[in-house]
Amino acid sequence: MAKKQKKASNQKIIFLGGIGEIGKNLTVYEYEDDIIIVDCGLGFPDEDMLGIDLVIPDVGYLEKNIDKIRGIFITHGHEDHIGALPYILKTVNVPVYGTSLSLGILETKLIEHRMEKTVDLVSCKAGDVVKLGAFSVEFIRVNHSIADAVAFAIKSPAGIYVHSGDFKIDMTPIQGEMIDLTRFGELGKEGVTAFLCESTNAERPGFTPTERKVGASLEQIFKGCKKRIVIATFSSNVHRVQQIVDASKKHKRKVCIIGRSMVNIVSTALKLGYMTIAEDMLIDVDEIKKYRPDQITLITTGSQGESMSALYRMAFGTHDKVKLGIEDLVVISAHPIPGNEKTVGNIINELLMKQVEVVYDQVAEVHVSGHACQEEIKMLTALIKPRFFIPVHGEYKHLKKNAELAAYMGIPNHNILIPELGKVLEIEPKGRAAVFSSTVQSGRILIDGLGVGDVGSIVLRDRRHLSEDGLVVVVCAVDSSDKFLLSDPEIISRGFIYVKESEQMMNEVKAVAAEVCEVCFDHGYDVNSVKNQIKDEVSKLLYQKTKRRPMVLPLIMCV
Repeated sequence: MAKKQKKASNQKIIFLGGIGEIGKNLTVYEYEDDIIIVDCGLGFPDEDMLGIDLVIPDVGYLEKNIDKIRGIFITHGHEDHIGALPYILKTVNVPVYGTSLSLGILETKLIEHRMEKTVDLVSCKAGDVVKLGAFSVEFIRVNHSIADAVAFAIKSPAGIYVHSGDFKIDMTPIQGEMIDLTRFGELGKEGVTAFLCESTNAERPGFTPTERKVGASLEQIFKGCKKRIVIATFSSNVHRVQQIVDASKKHKRKVCIIGRSMVNIVSTALKLGYMTIAEDMLIDVDEIKKYRPDQITLITTGSQGESMSALYRMAFGTHDKVKLGIEDLVVISAHPIPGNEKTVGNIINELLMKQVEVVYDQVAEVHVSGHACQEEIKMLTALIKPRFFIPVHGEYKHLKKNAELAAYMGIPNHNILIPELGKVLEIEPKGRAAVFSSTVQSGRILIDGLGVGDVGSIVLRDRRHLSEDGLVVVVCAVDSSDKFLLSDPEIISRGFIYVKESEQMMNEVKAVAAEVCEVCFDHGYDVNSVKNQIKDEVSKLLYQKTKRRPMVLPLIMCV
């Protein structure tokens, strides 16, 4: 009698990051008792997240299913794809698979967190296939603004899933070969169940220009320039940095690398052979005074206006080694990430006021995107011919536009699935049907200094309250045994009003606080109840007087 064949299970895809926002990319593929993770990035705080440094995905679901996780696969070495790993690997410590540059950048981060000896990093290259449990993952070469970027073809008993990562189609890349369109076409012939396609530039028509276009613009800037050239760009864009180095070499300029992340990534790229710089070209920041302005190129961080970056400190005169002035030309070789336009604009304005010549992407072609525009997305979709199209990596407006492109390409609307954070997408074997079946724990973990997740919505609410309305502290010294006030309450104001100019109001606050203490202690109230009463009555008085609601903090000192 023939053995009955086991029925294939559904393929689950769970989105824990990178959906509806820029950054924090994290996608989970689950088949029966096996899980693999693609990317694990961080995001940057919104304006209302006061004091927050970084934002990472909530991986509570992964922590509960740690026994099922076989590995983490990273598409490339950008922060929004690998930045959360040092935090996540502390609780979800599984092997990490990636290309050599991606792992080299990650290793630098792990060293900073003192985790380099506890994490298993497995180096792969385009064309490699890794088999883990029910999954096989193939690395496919793509072009992006960082070297060694890959897409993944993920195969399980339930079908083939192509995960694009960040990509563009560059016919003339600075280093290596162009995107492996042939392999994508071959997968399309095999039959792809779903294509998870990045959406960052889905609103932009046409094709993304080649990186070499920036090289031509840089050549025009360097040619005949008698000033010191300072170029700010993304530290991870080693192709861009290499072109700056090449232009400097051609025009007999020494190169100085400034900024911790820039130094780290350039060092990693040089060690792994992704960049070449002659030893006699590189100089230390302390040596720049030995050369004329036209003999120096500074390559620095700060293209997004980060307040602690080298360019920011140079612009506002707080950098201890470099002062900028009329003999300097600053090139900002990057486009502001959405939300950073104001901070970048502030730096440009400050530099111009210091008589510094500034070149940026609105006035010259000193930046090209690393993400696919509409025609590139359509080309890859046409080659892959997926049954289901799933737009990922971007704000909702980007996902929606990418979905419209897929519909234009002829994919039926019911086969175009816009994911939501925490939603579980179940796809039946051979793509018979797909449905969002349930929801798992998801969200954001906030990082403030060394604290991971210890700042929640209540703390943020208090910080916003303090920043908007200020703080009033009411200090009452109370006899510990007989429970009576030893002196008039003391009022301390921070960010609310200047006490010395508002003595009458402060006297009224003291009187209210004193009255509350006397009444409450006469009725036998405990200390916490007295504090709450003082807070309520003082808040009411201050609102009547000022129409403002500062945070009121009563302190009762029992003596």
